[in-house]
Amino acid sequence: MATNLEIGIISTVRGKIETEGAFTVNAKIISDCVGLLSNKKIELNQTNNDLAVSCENYQVKIKGQSAEEFPLIPEVDRKNYFSAQAGAVKGAISQVIFATLLSEARLELSGVLFVFSGNSLTIVATDSYRLAEKKIQIKSNNEEEKRVIVPAKTLQELLRVLSVNLDDEVEENNKEIKFYLSDNQILFIYGSTELVSRLVEGQYPDYQQIIPTTSKTKIIIDRQELIRAVKIASLFSKTGINDINLDFPLSKNQVVVSSISGQTGENITKLEAKVTGDENSLVVNYRYLLEGLSNVEKEMIKIEVIDGNTPCLVRPEQDESYLYIIMPIKQ
Repeated sequence: MATNLEIGIISTVRGKIETEGAFTVNAKIISDCVGLLSNKKIELNQTNNDLAVSCENYQVKIKGQSAEEFPLIPEVDRKNYFSAQAGAVKGAISQVIFATLLSEARLELSGVLFVFSGNSLTIVATDSYRLAEKKIQIKSNNEEEKRVIVPAKTLQELLRVLSVNLDDEVEENNKEIKFYLSDNQILFIYGSTELVSRLVEGQYPDYQQIIPTTSKTKIIIDRQELIRAVKIASLFSKTGINDINLDFPLSKNQVVVSSISGQTGENITKLEAKVTGDENSLVVNYRYLLEGLSNVEKEMIKIEVIDGNTPCLVRPEQDESYLYIIMPIKQ
């Protein structure tokens, strides 16, 4: 087990125990040490204030201290739980976590919102310039809706746990992960690993009020083609602004991606697309757009635009489970 007082992890592995005991050592030292050893049987022996680690011809002694000095990891009540496929949870977190606020100027935005409601889990992240939302199916023995804000650092650790244990095998991705909630803690259990974390205090913004419910222009376009065009345009965006232009001329069924810089030059790329509604245009931060496009799992995407001053909606074609909103750069 390990903790930094914000996050605690307990993992159980099989082994032959000759004498029961407990001991505390530096996490980085033992992790780095064991990671460098060969994939053979490891023997651990505690003597006085040392932990002896032996593996084939390697012998290491790590200084430590009594387990009594180790901080207590909080217990979370396990009466009510939510569960989901681990592969779906990993994918959902990965699709939204990039949109969290990197600073702690607004603590609630530095975390990720989890909304447990019936058989649905909605995961949301925003930094006020863009927003990502993903919905997945869950099981629950609790009908009451729960809304909690989970620190982004906690979810990064959870992704590491899942990345170590999950692979491309369907059986692994279908394994279950359970969530348990208390007033200020969340517990994740996956296999033999438990991760407990404090929750972020505060009220998450009513993000649903900024999700466009109507649009004047709808575009269906190949995601990879748009990513390529945006990357080219980024080479000629203004430093510090990262601006590129998106134009949607109705009559030509095209998306025109362009940028111009007095220092580097200019670029225009015309892409085939299905455009319906009004002609439209907007200016966006190419970094924000690329991050959103990179996290859409389908090859064809749908873009919905009202005008150059209101949020732009990006989502997979024929998939309502994921959406990405980006605020345009107002001219």
